[in-house]
Amino acid sequence: MSGSAWTGAAVAAVTAGYALFSRRLSTTVVSGPMVFTSLGVAIGPIGLDLISLEHDSGPVLTLVEAALVLVLLTDAMSVRRRDLRVGGFLPGRLLGIGLPLTIGAGWLLAWPLLPGLTAWELALVGVILAPTDAALGKTAVSSPRVPPLVRSGLNVESGLNDGMALPFFVLFLAALPGTTASEEGVAGVFWRALVLSTVLGLAVGWGGGWVLRRSRERSWVGDAWRQVFVLAVAAGAYALGAVVEGSGFISAWVAGFAFGVSLRQSTPAGPTVGPADTPAAGDDTADLAARLAELLASLSFLVFGAVLLGPALEHFDWRIIAYAVLSLTVVRMLPVALSLAGTGLGLPTVGYIGWFGPRGLASVVFGLLVVEEHVPGVQLLGRVVAVTVALSILLHGASAVFLANRYGAWHRKAAAARPHLREGLPDGNDAGLPPAATG
Repeated sequence: MSGSAWTGAAVAAVTAGYALFSRRLSTTVVSGPMVFTSLGVAIGPIGLDLISLEHDSGPVLTLVEAALVLVLLTDAMSVRRRDLRVGGFLPGRLLGIGLPLTIGAGWLLAWPLLPGLTAWELALVGVILAPTDAALGKTAVSSPRVPPLVRSGLNVESGLNDGMALPFFVLFLAALPGTTASEEGVAGVFWRALVLSTVLGLAVGWGGGWVLRRSRERSWVGDAWRQVFVLAVAAGAYALGAVVEGSGFISAWVAGFAFGVSLRQSTPAGPTVGPADTPAAGDDTADLAARLAELLASLSFLVFGAVLLGPALEHFDWRIIAYAVLSLTVVRMLPVALSLAGTGLGLPTVGYIGWFGPRGLASVVFGLLVVEEHVPGVQLLGRVVAVTVALSILLHGASAVFLANRYGAWHRKAAAARPHLREGLPDGNDAGLPPAATG
């Protein structure tokens, strides 16, 4: 059997094995990313050597890029205006204030700890490790013990900050000498990746939502193909972004917003053919894409363990470990605390939100894209990303259940003692708070 066949068999066995025990494992400290990453290390170069970036870079990049495209589109699709109206101050502050501060803090702290990297390489470290991934601490954002305001805020932040980090990533990569994007210059990349890709994403997303809505109104599209249509929108948006040499990821992310909004538009007045149930048409439209995104994301962690983490484990350095620890604590928690100052949220809430900023899929994909550029500091950069994401997978996954229960217990007692506790209010807004605290 060829090496690729053995790789396929190993990946299939890992996926099937986790699927069989997935419900049981969901109640333990063992998370899906832990399982897939560990088994990825086992089949990588330091284990069975069934997969490596040197020999399998094409399929590896295709897999992780497809995963990120679907995650970007489905996350953007799921964001509704009511999510931003109800308690919207929380994700608004985390994204508008916390994310830029996190990128800046990651950049500055990398300076003394990662000697040998240029200023733009250090900036890339900051932006690559800024996006969060709620899937790594799923219980922390899904436990009914955690107040809805906090759950929703963390979910919206995680769904949007990878897309919001993309422009920084694209521009920093273009500013780095020796990369493919640097040949065109920052101005050219700004035009193609940020402007043109955004316009194309809006056109594909809005147009796709419009035609699907019209087809649904006339009962032309079957339920199964309605869900397949979302995959075509994602592929089309990404492909157009790539065709114009822009950013397919930005196109897909913007397309997700436009597609979701367009699909949820109310049915125009007048007679329609078939059921006029357009407002509910988007309820399960993204189910297939979301499930496929979850599968591809899991396989991406397996790939991460094999091609990034495994080789990084052979080159441990105290500076890398120190930066990884700081990235998950100071770099995340201080910007969160600053962004939530004056909101009236309790210290346990600020601490909980600050801790649960796990680094996951977006960081893995961004890291692999930089590694493929073969810039001078790429090995050190790849190791930093690998160790930080691995530490996040372990710590955030293991602490999710325990801390969700502890925080939930605090909230229950605090809400009983203070009926107007801001964390317990449906929209997070207490009329008794001063205007500056309403976000």
